[in-house]
Amino acid sequence: MSRLALTIAALLIASTAHAHTGVGDTNGFVHGFTHPISGIDHILAMIAVGLFAAHLGGRALWLVPLSFVSMMTIGGAFGMAGVDLPFVEIGIGLSVVVLGLAVAWSSHIPTAGAMALVGFFAIFHGYAHGAEMPESVSGLAYGVGFVLATATLHACGIGLGLSVGQMSAAYGNRILQVTGSAMALAGIAILIGYL
Repeated sequence: MSRLALTIAALLIASTAHAHTGVGDTNGFVHGFTHPISGIDHILAMIAVGLFAAHLGGRALWLVPLSFVSMMTIGGAFGMAGVDLPFVEIGIGLSVVVLGLAVAWSSHIPTAGAMALVGFFAIFHGYAHGAEMPESVSGLAYGVGFVLATATLHACGIGLGLSVGQMSAAYGNRILQVTGSAMALAGIAILIGYL
Protein backbone atom coordinates (compact mmCIF):
# COMPACT_ATOMS: atom_id res chain seq x y z
CA MET A 1 0.00 0.00 0.00
CA SER A 2 2.82 2.43 0.85
CA ARG A 3 4.44 1.93 -2.57
CA LEU A 4 1.13 2.66 -4.27
CA ALA A 5 0.61 5.78 -2.19
CA LEU A 6 4.14 6.98 -2.92
CA THR A 7 3.71 6.34 -6.64
CA ILE A 8 0.43 8.24 -6.76
CA ALA A 9 1.88 11.10 -4.72
CA ALA A 10 4.92 11.32 -6.99
CA LEU A 11 2.72 11.43 -10.05
CA LEU A 12 0.48 14.11 -8.60
CA ILE A 13 3.25 16.39 -7.36
CA ALA A 14 5.56 15.88 -10.31
CA SER A 15 6.32 18.82 -12.51
CA THR A 16 3.26 19.85 -14.44
CA ALA A 17 5.16 19.85 -17.71
CA HIS A 18 2.47 19.46 -20.30
CA ALA A 19 2.84 18.44 -23.92
CA HIS A 20 2.41 21.80 -25.57
CA THR A 21 2.53 21.44 -29.31
CA GLY A 22 5.38 23.21 -31.00
CA VAL A 23 7.43 23.78 -27.85
CA GLY A 24 10.88 22.34 -27.17
CA ASP A 25 13.75 20.77 -29.03
CA THR A 26 13.24 17.11 -29.82
CA ASN A 27 15.12 14.62 -31.94
CA GLY A 28 15.18 10.92 -32.54
CA PHE A 29 14.16 7.92 -30.53
CA VAL A 30 15.22 9.20 -27.09
CA HIS A 31 13.19 12.38 -27.33
CA GLY A 32 10.26 10.49 -28.80
CA PHE A 33 10.45 8.12 -25.84
CA THR A 34 10.75 10.90 -23.26
CA HIS A 35 7.87 12.99 -24.61
CA PRO A 36 5.04 10.88 -23.11
CA ILE A 37 6.84 10.55 -19.78
CA SER A 38 7.69 14.25 -19.51
CA GLY A 39 4.13 15.43 -18.89
CA ILE A 40 1.90 14.44 -16.01
CA ASP A 41 -1.11 14.67 -18.33
CA HIS A 42 0.23 11.91 -20.61
CA ILE A 43 1.45 9.77 -17.71
CA LEU A 44 -1.90 9.82 -15.91
CA ALA A 45 -3.96 9.12 -19.04
CA MET A 46 -1.76 6.26 -20.21
CA ILE A 47 -1.61 4.59 -16.80
CA ALA A 48 -5.40 5.02 -16.54
CA VAL A 49 -5.77 3.15 -19.85
CA GLY A 50 -3.82 0.25 -18.34
CA LEU A 51 -5.84 0.32 -15.11
CA PHE A 52 -9.08 0.44 -17.10
CA ALA A 53 -7.99 -2.50 -19.28
CA ALA A 54 -6.98 -4.54 -16.23
CA HIS A 55 -10.35 -3.81 -14.61
CA LEU A 56 -12.25 -4.94 -17.72
CA GLY A 57 -10.05 -8.03 -18.06
CA GLY A 58 -10.28 -10.70 -20.74
CA ARG A 59 -9.62 -9.50 -24.27
CA ALA A 60 -9.81 -5.88 -23.11
CA LEU A 61 -6.50 -6.42 -21.34
CA TRP A 62 -4.70 -6.15 -24.67
CA LEU A 63 -7.34 -4.69 -27.01
CA VAL A 64 -7.89 -1.46 -25.06
CA PRO A 65 -4.18 -0.50 -24.90
CA LEU A 66 -3.74 -1.62 -28.52
CA SER A 67 -6.59 0.69 -29.54
CA PHE A 68 -4.93 3.59 -27.73
CA VAL A 69 -1.52 2.94 -29.30
CA SER A 70 -3.02 2.51 -32.79
CA MET A 71 -5.07 5.69 -32.69
CA MET A 72 -2.21 7.58 -31.03
CA THR A 73 0.01 6.59 -33.95
CA ILE A 74 -2.55 8.02 -36.38
CA GLY A 75 -2.76 11.21 -34.31
CA GLY A 76 1.04 11.34 -34.27
CA ALA A 77 1.13 11.12 -38.05
CA PHE A 78 -1.35 14.02 -38.25
CA GLY A 79 0.85 16.07 -35.92
CA MET A 80 3.99 15.26 -37.89
CA ALA A 81 2.24 16.19 -41.14
CA GLY A 82 1.10 19.53 -39.72
CA VAL A 83 -2.61 18.73 -40.05
CA ASP A 84 -4.59 21.18 -37.94
CA LEU A 85 -6.40 19.52 -35.01
CA PRO A 86 -8.30 21.89 -32.73
CA PHE A 87 -8.56 21.61 -28.94
CA VAL A 88 -5.57 19.29 -28.52
CA GLU A 89 -4.73 20.40 -24.98
CA ILE A 90 -8.40 20.31 -23.94
CA GLY A 91 -8.72 16.80 -25.38
CA ILE A 92 -5.66 15.68 -23.42
CA GLY A 93 -6.96 17.24 -20.20
CA LEU A 94 -10.41 15.71 -20.69
CA SER A 95 -8.81 12.31 -21.28
CA VAL A 96 -7.31 12.41 -17.79
CA VAL A 97 -10.67 13.35 -16.27
CA VAL A 98 -12.77 10.81 -18.20
CA LEU A 99 -10.32 7.92 -17.91
CA GLY A 100 -9.77 8.69 -14.22
CA LEU A 101 -13.53 8.56 -13.66
CA ALA A 102 -13.77 5.30 -15.63
CA VAL A 103 -11.23 3.80 -13.23
CA ALA A 104 -12.83 5.36 -10.11
CA TRP A 105 -16.32 4.17 -11.01
CA SER A 106 -15.07 0.73 -12.06
CA SER A 107 -17.02 1.19 -15.27
CA HIS A 108 -18.19 -2.01 -16.89
CA ILE A 109 -18.58 -1.23 -20.56
CA PRO A 110 -18.17 -3.54 -23.52
CA THR A 111 -14.63 -3.92 -24.81
CA ALA A 112 -15.57 -2.23 -28.11
CA GLY A 113 -16.89 0.81 -26.21
CA ALA A 114 -13.72 0.99 -24.10
CA MET A 115 -11.61 0.76 -27.26
CA ALA A 116 -13.56 3.59 -28.89
CA LEU A 117 -13.29 5.75 -25.76
CA VAL A 118 -9.53 5.41 -25.34
CA GLY A 119 -8.99 5.57 -29.11
CA PHE A 120 -10.74 8.93 -29.31
CA PHE A 121 -8.53 10.47 -26.63
CA ALA A 122 -5.41 8.80 -28.04
CA ILE A 123 -5.69 10.94 -31.17
CA PHE A 124 -5.07 14.08 -29.09
CA HIS A 125 -2.11 12.55 -27.25
CA GLY A 126 -0.59 11.30 -30.50
CA TYR A 127 -1.10 14.64 -32.20
CA ALA A 128 0.76 16.41 -29.38
CA HIS A 129 3.62 13.92 -29.67
CA GLY A 130 3.81 14.23 -33.44
CA ALA A 131 3.61 18.01 -33.50
CA GLU A 132 6.65 18.13 -31.20
CA MET A 133 8.87 16.40 -33.76
CA PRO A 134 11.18 18.73 -35.70
CA GLU A 135 11.38 18.23 -39.45
CA SER A 136 15.11 17.40 -39.23
CA VAL A 137 14.69 14.06 -37.45
CA SER A 138 13.46 10.64 -38.46
CA GLY A 139 9.73 10.38 -37.95
CA LEU A 140 10.11 6.63 -37.65
CA ALA A 141 12.65 6.76 -34.79
CA TYR A 142 10.69 9.47 -32.98
CA GLY A 143 7.41 7.59 -33.48
CA VAL A 144 8.85 4.29 -32.26
CA GLY A 145 10.08 6.13 -29.17
CA PHE A 146 6.73 7.56 -28.18
CA VAL A 147 4.91 4.31 -29.00
CA LEU A 148 7.26 2.29 -26.77
CA ALA A 149 6.97 4.81 -23.92
CA THR A 150 3.19 4.68 -24.18
CA ALA A 151 3.16 0.88 -24.19
CA THR A 152 5.40 0.93 -21.11
CA LEU A 153 3.02 3.27 -19.27
CA HIS A 154 0.07 1.05 -20.26
CA ALA A 155 1.96 -1.98 -18.94
CA CYS A 156 2.56 -0.16 -15.63
CA GLY A 157 -1.17 0.55 -15.38
CA ILE A 158 -2.07 -3.04 -16.23
CA GLY A 159 0.43 -4.36 -13.67
CA LEU A 160 -0.94 -2.03 -11.01
CA GLY A 161 -4.50 -2.99 -11.92
CA LEU A 162 -3.78 -6.70 -11.79
CA SER A 163 -1.99 -6.29 -8.45
CA VAL A 164 -4.94 -4.42 -7.01
CA GLY A 165 -7.23 -7.11 -8.43
CA GLN A 166 -5.42 -9.70 -6.28
CA MET A 167 -6.58 -7.90 -3.14
CA SER A 168 -9.95 -8.39 -1.54
CA ALA A 169 -12.85 -6.94 -3.51
CA ALA A 170 -13.60 -4.17 -1.01
CA TYR A 171 -9.97 -3.14 -0.50
CA GLY A 172 -9.04 -3.35 -4.19
CA ASN A 173 -12.11 -1.40 -5.30
CA ARG A 174 -11.38 1.31 -2.75
CA ILE A 175 -7.81 1.71 -4.05
CA LEU A 176 -9.09 2.01 -7.61
CA GLN A 177 -11.71 4.56 -6.53
CA VAL A 178 -9.10 6.70 -4.80
CA THR A 179 -6.61 6.36 -7.67
CA GLY A 180 -9.17 7.14 -10.36
CA SER A 181 -10.59 10.07 -8.38
CA ALA A 182 -7.11 11.52 -7.88
CA MET A 183 -6.48 11.18 -11.63
CA ALA A 184 -9.78 12.90 -12.45
CA LEU A 185 -8.99 15.75 -10.04
CA ALA A 186 -5.54 16.13 -11.59
CA GLY A 187 -7.24 16.26 -15.00
CA ILE A 188 -9.50 19.06 -13.79
CA ALA A 189 -6.45 20.97 -12.56
CA ILE A 190 -4.79 20.44 -15.95
CA LEU A 191 -7.89 21.74 -17.74
CA ILE A 192 -8.02 24.80 -15.48
CA GLY A 193 -4.37 25.44 -16.33
CA TYR A 194 -5.26 25.51 -20.03
CA LEU A 195 -8.05 28.04 -19.62
